[in-house]
Amino acid sequence: MEEKSYIRKIGVMETVLRDAHQSLLATRMTTPDILGIAHILDNIGFWSLEVWGGATFDSCLRFLKEDPWERLKKIRKAYKNSRLQMLLRGQNLVGYRHYADDVVERFVSLSADNGIDVFRIFDSLNDFRNIKKAVEIAKKKKKIVEATICYTTSPVHTNELFTQMAVELEEMGTDTICIKDMAGLLSPTNAYNLVSMIRKKVNLPIHVHSHSTSGFASMSLLKAIEAGADIIDTAISSMSCGTSHPPTESMVFTLSEMGYDIDLDMEKLKEVADYFRKVRKKYGSFESEYTNINADIIVTQVPGGMMSNLASQLKEQNALDKMEEVLYEVPQVREDFGFPPLVTPTSQIVGTQAALNVITGEKYKVVTSETKNYLKGYYGKPPAPINKEVQKSVLGGEEIITARPADLIEPELSKDYEEIKEYGLSPEDLLTYVLFSKIAVEFFKDRKEGKLPDYSKIESAGSALSHEQQTIASKESLPQCPETDGGLAPSEFNVTVHGESYKIKIAGVGHKSDQKRPFFLNIDGVLEEVVIESLTEIVPSAGGEIVGESIARSKRPSPKREGDVYAPMPGRITKVMVKEGSAVRAGDTVLIVEAMKMENEIHTPIDGIVKEIYVKEGDNANPDETLIYVEAYNPQ
Repeated sequence: MEEKSYIRKIGVMETVLRDAHQSLLATRMTTPDILGIAHILDNIGFWSLEVWGGATFDSCLRFLKEDPWERLKKIRKAYKNSRLQMLLRGQNLVGYRHYADDVVERFVSLSADNGIDVFRIFDSLNDFRNIKKAVEIAKKKKKIVEATICYTTSPVHTNELFTQMAVELEEMGTDTICIKDMAGLLSPTNAYNLVSMIRKKVNLPIHVHSHSTSGFASMSLLKAIEAGADIIDTAISSMSCGTSHPPTESMVFTLSEMGYDIDLDMEKLKEVADYFRKVRKKYGSFESEYTNINADIIVTQVPGGMMSNLASQLKEQNALDKMEEVLYEVPQVREDFGFPPLVTPTSQIVGTQAALNVITGEKYKVVTSETKNYLKGYYGKPPAPINKEVQKSVLGGEEIITARPADLIEPELSKDYEEIKEYGLSPEDLLTYVLFSKIAVEFFKDRKEGKLPDYSKIESAGSALSHEQQTIASKESLPQCPETDGGLAPSEFNVTVHGESYKIKIAGVGHKSDQKRPFFLNIDGVLEEVVIESLTEIVPSAGGEIVGESIARSKRPSPKREGDVYAPMPGRITKVMVKEGSAVRAGDTVLIVEAMKMENEIHTPIDGIVKEIYVKEGDNANPDETLIYVEAYNPQ
């Protein structure tokens, strides 16, 4: 029989274990569901499997209460035959700020030791000063380095610029070059033109990554391959399209039919698709209408992972109805910020700032600490100049830096971290703490006390209860508490549903309208709004078992006075900047509140003296609550 003549071999990276569920399900897939198909997925012959990095590290800790390092170790053990790949944000690693070089070196080394074979390394601004250290360490560990160009469109981004970037990355010593189209903006024609230009200038494998958000991706990948691309990213069909990636089976069949060498077993792919079709149903509460194909993305440029997480975060803030406004505010903020590509952390910074602009009704009235640091230059050099008026209004006269940001950061691993000594941490744990200090301490405490969930023993996995379970918990398990004009005194308790315990806090109460009042429930760290007629209508029943006693917290007054300081949205107090008796000036930062994964500075509205502080670090900040009261200074 005559042997088939192939045009050339095409590699495929399967994204279902990382980017696909990040883009569709707000990164909520648990480790048991990732491991459950290893016996099939591990033997199909993908170029690589993307399993770690991106938002998975944060989500494991913050929402799932899983150890991300243990996840990686378990994946490595289960997927023995596969090349495992991770997404690394350069000097940001898997966090939202730049870390010192010693942290980058240790993180990359331990990631390699624990099972990562391929490091896709990028910088959100394409400022390659910020990826050199990670590239250097990954090369030392003899791993495959895939340095990355973040693709976007703007008045300053051209194919010539991207091609020059590819040349720079080849000179840096990368093994492959990735064109990362995180928002699905790479059109078929431009995919062909860009890959053709890069192919003429560099002699390295080209890996193309694109999301289906705009509807371009399948066509764009085909044109990229025609132009000389060697590897593409896909997602198994039951976890594909929309804000995810083109379907693996369709791309494999099409390319095989066109004569490319892409020998992946279609029968095994069907088994994988059937498995994730069932798994996906567990996480239905995390999907939204905003994860479908949406050609408006050509204008808004919001990437897939950002879309699902932004919808989830706006829902937590009771502001999902403002999603369209936020999406169209995003490009305006992006222009003010010098047209950064929208990929973490800049996507999070721009998206959160756009949300704050819409929610507060005033541009840059409230800014996150990350926004301030970005405008100061602490994330690197933007592609275009920043709007000077915005920069001045946010920063005032604060210094702007032009150096490589990490050069200004002292070593972080040699510090004496008193608050974690009691937990007897591993080298991996220390890194977890440095990356995400507050949520890491909570995780270590829960782990020590044996309170981490065991997702292998519960049918409905996810970071929190499903919407149905949340309804049961909220309607059947709340303690009776009378309404007051000043707001509800937060209480916390445990609820057991289907054999699994969840931490519930009545986190606050919003405006009363139409004889209804919204109550904010904090369920394992996720805020959920429940609108009810009256708490006196709710009585405990068999639907939820209350374990432990309700813990009353002191009531905070509603913000009615001139000097009342309050947060514009629900969040958590991460830092109290003042003490009672402190003198403050209007505009001074008095609190830091974490909301939407970003730190938000809360300012005093007037000059005066801090008379009352109603919160401490770790408390929740809720709508319609005074957090600090500042008494106006009276010279008489």
